[in-house]
Amino acid sequence: MASAKKARLGRGLDELIAGGIPGATDSKPKEADPLPSPELFREIDIALVEPSPHQPRREMDEALIAELAESIRQEGLLQPVVVRAVAGKFQLVAGERRWRACKKLGLAKILARVIHVGESSSAAIALIENLQRENLNPVEEALGYASLMHDFDLTQEAVSERVGKPRSSVANSLRLLALGKEVQGLLAKGLVSVGHAKVLLGLEDDAQRALLARKVVEKGLSVRDTERLVQNLRRTRAQDPVKVKAVAEDAAIRDICKRLQASLGTTVEVKHAPKHGRIVIDYYGSEDLERILDKLCP
Repeated sequence: MASAKKARLGRGLDELIAGGIPGATDSKPKEADPLPSPELFREIDIALVEPSPHQPRREMDEALIAELAESIRQEGLLQPVVVRAVAGKFQLVAGERRWRACKKLGLAKILARVIHVGESSSAAIALIENLQRENLNPVEEALGYASLMHDFDLTQEAVSERVGKPRSSVANSLRLLALGKEVQGLLAKGLVSVGHAKVLLGLEDDAQRALLARKVVEKGLSVRDTERLVQNLRRTRAQDPVKVKAVAEDAAIRDICKRLQASLGTTVEVKHAPKHGRIVIDYYGSEDLERILDKLCP
């Protein structure tokens, strides 16, 4: 299953490099490549390379970049970065962490594949390259899809075709962006799962979602546990507020009856109303009455 998924993504990547996104128009015209013979592997000045504004990854782990830099120092750069020519410089299409690691080593040149693609194709390639490595968190993946749709006027269908995923997967991923920033943060850090997040979307109130997400983290709740809590909350909100208050008052009166009966050792009935009420205490004979009086008035 995983290999088939990667194969689909790989085909999408090659097709994008070859011809861009069908039906998509790039927001900017293609700039001339300052170097001859495009799509060749060559060394270019690392100072001329700039990161892509459409990089789907929102956070770069400096510890991992340091590890990658050490690996490059020992073994060399095994996989070239992919760039496109923009206004006399080169914009990264894929391989930002490799570029950062090489800069960390103080290298003057970097091995790169220079390709001719427009801006929308470049953004899609960056997303696909990260999906192939399976290391985008769910929020970064959703933001990547949203960027392709909003920045380049693509449909969900077009995005799903380009990244090699079913449209339903893209749609479900985009739904995660309806969650508030706090819940998105927990999801991005892996403290709540995508399964938890989908269940939380069943609540309309963002504050309630955040509160329940905190409870998931604190108590280690499963997706099924979270589902039950969401169902209970929705059921309560669907009830008439007056009825909900009446049910709460009734429960309180029952609790008072139980406490009185336990204390007096006899049947007790509490008749409650908002402005008045009465308590009925049963007794059985004079001795039982005196026993109860001794408890009430020692």
